[in-house]
Order: sequence, then structure tokens, then C-alpha cells
Amino acid sequence: MQFSLEEYSDALASEALPLLREHHNEVTAFPDIRLEPDYEQYKLFGASGMLRCYTARDNGALVGYNFFFVRSAPHYKGSIQAVQDILFLTPTTRKGFTGARFLKWCDDQLKAEGVQVVYQNVTLQGKDFGLVLERMGYKPLEILYAKRLDQWEDR
Repeated sequence: MQFSLEEYSDALASEALPLLREHHNEVTAFPDIRLEPDYEQYKLFGASGMLRCYTARDNGALVGYNFFFVRSAPHYKGSIQAVQDILFLTPTTRKGFTGARFLKWCDDQLKAEGVQVVYQNVTLQGKDFGLVLERMGYKPLEILYAKRLDQWEDR
């Protein structure tokens, strides 16, 4: 398994799309909202230096990704922080310690560039890997609530 930092590109986006669809099907809270990546935004974030695209490859084939937005925090401008955008490893890749090794490798890369805090999102709708993060020294800080505003609920 090879882990790499890759530049965002149309080729990477195209290669990642089948995994992104699998990821979406596994964790989405709102399956009726169409998956529609805004590739132009990703290009802008990449061009501005704020996007990190970490990939996991097995014999050259993309089997996972962990994308972060990296920048000084709006409330702490002296602190560079990384916020995970999307993290996915194919189910067969998750076996063993590959996931934890990938997360640690990403942390090491971010630390080497001066990132002070890393925020990882754990989707409770899908595969909760919070215990893995806690074993790695992460602490749960917030709970994110979501509410659909575009439809009536019968409750």
C-alpha cells in the first residue's frame, strides 16, 4: 500500500469518482440529494494551496483518499488547522491496520507542514471509526446536527 500527497486534478477527480459514489452510498444521511461534486471549487482550493489530497493506492489503483482543507483558523489566525473534507477507504482496504496507518501517515504529513490541529469528521450514518481516532489521540469535541428544511416531516 502506497500513501501519497497528490495535486488535485481532473484525472484524480475522475479516478476517485467511483469511490466517491461508493462512499456516498455508504454514509449519506440524505440519499435523495444527488451526489454532484463541485469540481471548480476543488480546483480553486487546490490553486490557492488550501487543499491536501492524500491518497492510498494498491499496485497503482486508487483504493482510498483523505482530503483536507488547510488554512489558518478564522478565530485563531496564528494557528494552521486541517479540516477533513472526505475520507474513504474501500471495504477490503479497511481490514487490518491499513486505515489507522493511513490516518497516522496523513497526520504526520500535516504536522510536517506546521498544522497545529486536525479535525476529522465521523459520519454516524455509516461506518463509525471514532474509537480508532480516540486510540490515536483524537478527542470528540462537538456533535453536528442536521435538519432537512426542504420537506415536511410526518412527526
